[in-house]
Amino acid sequence: MNITRRDFGRLAAAGISAAALQPRSLFGQGKPNSKINGVQIGVISYSYRQMKPFDALSVLKYAVEDGINATELENVQELWAGLPPAPPRPMGPPPAPGAPRPQMSEAAKAAQLAHAEEVTKWRTTMDVNKYAELRKLYNDAGVSIYAFKITLTDRMPDAEFDYAFKAAKACGANHLTMEMPDNNPGLTARIGKFGEKYKMRMGYHAHTQAKPDTWDEAMAQSPWNCINLDIGHYTAAGNHDQIAFIQKNHARITSMHLKDRQYPEKGGQNQPFGQGDTPIKEVLQLMKKEKYNFPATIELEYKLPDDSDAVKEVAKCLAYAKSCLA
Repeated sequence: MNITRRDFGRLAAAGISAAALQPRSLFGQGKPNSKINGVQIGVISYSYRQMKPFDALSVLKYAVEDGINATELENVQELWAGLPPAPPRPMGPPPAPGAPRPQMSEAAKAAQLAHAEEVTKWRTTMDVNKYAELRKLYNDAGVSIYAFKITLTDRMPDAEFDYAFKAAKACGANHLTMEMPDNNPGLTARIGKFGEKYKMRMGYHAHTQAKPDTWDEAMAQSPWNCINLDIGHYTAAGNHDQIAFIQKNHARITSMHLKDRQYPEKGGQNQPFGQGDTPIKEVLQLMKKEKYNFPATIELEYKLPDDSDAVKEVAKCLAYAKSCLA
């Protein structure tokens, strides 16, 4: 990995050596281990989206190269298992800043609906035991799959909800994740019932709509409705109670997305770890002190330097997390 002078100065200030950032493959090390002083650091597959190739097996390779032994999978696991690919999105000029997104054409809506029906048919007829093969590939490389991200909607039949929970279990995940639905208590109540059926929790992820009470209604509906906390988005939403929120809700947090963002009054942008306003160090130290057992998932969203790539940047994120937990 090429470390620029600016990178070296920033990392040295954080107590991170350049050697700590080198991919494991250069040193011929054994299986990865990113559990640091009792805190499990993982990575979401989405972090590697800018790498080519980008698929479930490549994600495994990238995670091992970064020395990460646990992951949340999003999309790549289903595509590996044979999920029908989505139709290409129509490409047009981007809307002007502040302008509403252009309306989807009727043809595009029809294609989207047809694809959704095709996906439902595939999910409700495929053998979920196929995911056990993916689990073995990951486990043999020293990586566990702890979360399975999937979007569940009102239009889906019960059989598709069954698929989601069964597939997650077959992958070895101990919870699912999805985006928090807007103003849809009926959907979260329904998901909670399936959580009870399979004894498996759903962690709801929120972006900048996140407030301290965002998850309260869903969690009141079912003990299986929980929180996939993103401390970066939570910060960019203008919340300043990150530590207090985690202390209050730690038993209901399934996993936590780790990223650094600014407060909204500073622009709310994603930043390299250690350069934003998100109290990453304080949160990780809290997890270490209190022995919280949910994983902290690196989610790479800041702009990549021109001389870098996602594998190198995830390595930097992990090195920063290690320095916080030393």
